[in-house]
Amino acid sequence: MSCQTGSSLEEDQAFLLLALHSSSETLGVAVQDCRDPKTSRRTATFPLGRGLSNSLLNCVEELLPAASWPQLARLAVAIGPGGFTGTRLTVVMARTLAQQLGCSLDGVSSFALMAPRLAVALSDEQMEQPFWIVKPLPRRGTVAGRYQLQMAAEVGAAKVVVELESPHLLAEDFKAFPALDAQDDVAKDVEHLLELCATAHSLGQEVAWTDVLPIYPTSPVVVSP
Repeated sequence: MSCQTGSSLEEDQAFLLLALHSSSETLGVAVQDCRDPKTSRRTATFPLGRGLSNSLLNCVEELLPAASWPQLARLAVAIGPGGFTGTRLTVVMARTLAQQLGCSLDGVSSFALMAPRLAVALSDEQMEQPFWIVKPLPRRGTVAGRYQLQMAAEVGAAKVVVELESPHLLAEDFKAFPALDAQDDVAKDVEHLLELCATAHSLGQEVAWTDVLPIYPTSPVVVSP
């Protein structure tokens, strides 16, 4: 996917894309150079667990040194649902970079990123209808998002997933059907996030960093009754 856009000289000097995903205990980082999209793409995953807060910057710099950050043309970040701390840290980093660099920031839910690969488990009939991705939370209920496959604009391209309802906590008596269990695969999902970022950049779609916020279906603070 080419990332070329008709832009000013200052924008032409920014040619890198960066995607971050930390909605699970694994950090995913993906980088692409718009001048050579086919061979420049690099991805890496880091099973950091609780160590994300101390290692986030170092892991990003393994793929993209801080000296190259001014060359970022666009960023993308997974906004959850997921671990409170991990999601918050990467969203804050992405928002800060986008603000300082004056570039667009794409925020995509972790459920929307996994939806295309999970949808292959649906029957042919179910693929024509909206479906749910669900994740039970111990003692807090079930978080779910609603999705649908649509034909891509380009002939022969993979179907596009549309998020009809962003992930949220379901009512106790609501039965989501058809439903697929959320399954993390950060390596595949951060690469998909980078592809979405590249597509949006090539189309010249601007997204303000202020619009990108983490999804917290439940409060990180447990209030005693």
